[in-house]
Amino acid sequence: MFLKNFFFLLLCGMVCLGSVQAQKTTAISGRVQDAATGQALAYCSVALCNPLDSSVVAGVLAQENGSFSFENPGEGPHYLLVQYVGYQRTLVPVSESPVLIGMQAVANALQEVVVQGARSTIENRADRQVYRADRFLGAQGGTALDVLKNTPSVSVNAEGDITMRGSNGFMVLLNGKPVQTNPSVLLNQLPANTIGNIEIITAPSARFDPDGKAGIINITTKKPAEGTSLVVNAQGGLPSVSDYGNLHKPLRFGGDFIYTIQSGKWEVSLSGNYLRNDIAGRRVGDVNTTIGSVFTSFPSEGERSFIRYNYTARAAVTFTADPQNIFSVGIYNGYRSQSRRADIVYQNTKTDLRTGEILGALTYFNSNIARKNTNITLANFDYTHNFGQKSSVTISALYEGADLKGLTTNLNLAEPARVTILQSTRNPATNPLDAFRIKADYNIRMGAGKLEAGYQYRDQLQKGIFNYLDLDLASGMFVRVPAFSSSTRVANRIHAVYTMYSGKLPRLEYAVGLRYEYAERVFAAEGIDRRELNLSNFFPSLNFQYKLTETWRLKAGYSKRVQRSTNSELNPFPEREHSETFESGDPNILPEFIDLYEAGVVRESGKGSAFANLYHQRIANVVNRVNSVFNDTIINRIYTNAGQALSWGAEAGGTANITRWWQLYAGANVYHYRIKGSLFERAVLVNAAGMVYTVNGNTTFRLSPSAQVQASVSYLSKRVTAQGRDSGFLTPGITAKKTFWSGRLSASLQWQNIDLGLLNSNKQRITTFGRDFFTTTNYIQETDIFLLNVTFNLNQFVKKAKLPGSEFGEREF
Repeated sequence: MFLKNFFFLLLCGMVCLGSVQAQKTTAISGRVQDAATGQALAYCSVALCNPLDSSVVAGVLAQENGSFSFENPGEGPHYLLVQYVGYQRTLVPVSESPVLIGMQAVANALQEVVVQGARSTIENRADRQVYRADRFLGAQGGTALDVLKNTPSVSVNAEGDITMRGSNGFMVLLNGKPVQTNPSVLLNQLPANTIGNIEIITAPSARFDPDGKAGIINITTKKPAEGTSLVVNAQGGLPSVSDYGNLHKPLRFGGDFIYTIQSGKWEVSLSGNYLRNDIAGRRVGDVNTTIGSVFTSFPSEGERSFIRYNYTARAAVTFTADPQNIFSVGIYNGYRSQSRRADIVYQNTKTDLRTGEILGALTYFNSNIARKNTNITLANFDYTHNFGQKSSVTISALYEGADLKGLTTNLNLAEPARVTILQSTRNPATNPLDAFRIKADYNIRMGAGKLEAGYQYRDQLQKGIFNYLDLDLASGMFVRVPAFSSSTRVANRIHAVYTMYSGKLPRLEYAVGLRYEYAERVFAAEGIDRRELNLSNFFPSLNFQYKLTETWRLKAGYSKRVQRSTNSELNPFPEREHSETFESGDPNILPEFIDLYEAGVVRESGKGSAFANLYHQRIANVVNRVNSVFNDTIINRIYTNAGQALSWGAEAGGTANITRWWQLYAGANVYHYRIKGSLFERAVLVNAAGMVYTVNGNTTFRLSPSAQVQASVSYLSKRVTAQGRDSGFLTPGITAKKTFWSGRLSASLQWQNIDLGLLNSNKQRITTFGRDFFTTTNYIQETDIFLLNVTFNLNQFVKKAKLPGSEFGEREF
């Protein structure tokens, strides 16, 4: 072997000496691939060497498409030393550029590689935790929300409200691209089977938009290996164990596919899905109000079920003209429809508090159906130019259009015949969103680190038309009620510049950044004066990670954030959400400004990994949905600034490989939340505080190399709200999975929301109260759901190996 390498180096020197004049200043570039298949070898090691003394002049890792380059290699002959796991070490004399390098696989070595364990569920980084979606078997066949439920940072209650570290404001990125629509819409659309990683970014840097008071959730989709790939999934649900006597039987079925072609300079990806995911349920509630000396009570009970379906389509094309120029376009379209039925019997009783006399009683049936559908379109174009290995510039454009529509029908019928109409109303609404942004990012290697800078312009327009139609019992015609009808328009225009410097020392990683934004908000609605708000703010960020030992790391971070107001939060006109509620906003509402602090520790070893973070949030102008009495049978829910809020918390998670066949994953988050302030010109004082915690985890048993069972549980504790409290919420499950045909076919059986009449699973009571009202509702949703998933995999997928350089830096949606 020594003589072979010696004569090869001698040959390299002779060839290279003959072309020394051509190599004085010219860049050396090329591409590395499998010699047999032509498949690019991503991230392989390429060293530029001097054949005279075998010294290494420079070294790089090849990009995802196998390309590499060396700028200004200097005078003299060179050769390339290329190494990759499972392939023979390859030496190539450089006589011209670009160089195409084909590497030979080491067949014997590959046959001897046996993977005994599984990839870790969590990867800990300086500013985030990364969770691998495929490690949560119970989420397969579901949506992104089903994956997120397994992380300690995110919790979901019975109403589907999503919080991150206790805050309901956070930003969602799809492969680094920001999404302005309500996060729950996208998270309920995107199929879990297409997701590679979920990144919980708790201390975002200045390169990101500062939107989202709790931080950022970045969803990275799976990326195929080179060649042709096809993955098809199908899902079907078994009949309901209990449908609570609901009007419609729940249906649960769906499927999705991912098809890609990656060859040479082109990469094309197509995917789509359809998911029908109904759920049965009931609700039991009680509401009472006090107006003067009249006490009104109207307890209720009945059906509360959902008919839900969504479908998505996604396409992306990337063209790598050469290692210096990369073009990409992507488009995503997703449609979601949800129909919530609440068929409730109310027993209305009025009592004179002074005498105890019953002033009146009425029992009636209320059918309240809220239909909502959303169509989201995202389109992007990106161009990246690399100036060798030292700097690059990316110019990006992103468009987002969301067509949001809703129709709430409310029908009150006299009991018990349910023939006589007491009241009939309809609330049709449209709330479309159009958003456009353009951005330029530049980064350059400087000293021991990297300097980044950029400019971004955002233009966002959301219009709303909200009508309240009341049935005229005499004419049989629906009449528009102006007091509860409105049209709104909110426009946001934001100019932003940022700069950030990041570097890495032997033990210390750091990133320091500053972002400046000038934001204009204009809100207009019929019947009220136009409201304008101009803001000029700086958003600094700091991130540090220090390596104590080979297994222990310390980290700390700070980020300033903003939570901007939505159309519904600004609209002052009431919208009837339920028989007993109106919902409205405040046109003078102010954005929330948040300071996020965190410090943590990470431990990683061969038997698992663990992390623990302490965090603190200071929220100014905190926005809450607060209740007041509209009339004797209607509560008015109003979005408004409710003072200041403080949150202190601790978060931890980790994995442990107990044995080769037994792995544990667990996460927990506990925080103390306090809100203090006043509402309605100090008519209502708010001073609430309490501890909240979430626990989730799973344990996986590998029964054989092709069979495994995973049991999981998620629990959200009771918590204090601005005007009440919520009870705990439990959702356990178990999944059995079996693979066939060397992993190309797999089947899994899921048992979701395990209850067996013993655990009170998938059930939550939400209570609010004030000086003159009290409401409590127990939401009881379907338990013991069984689903069967089948997956056919023509080619294995791998996850994205790099973080997005910026919101617009990735190649595709």
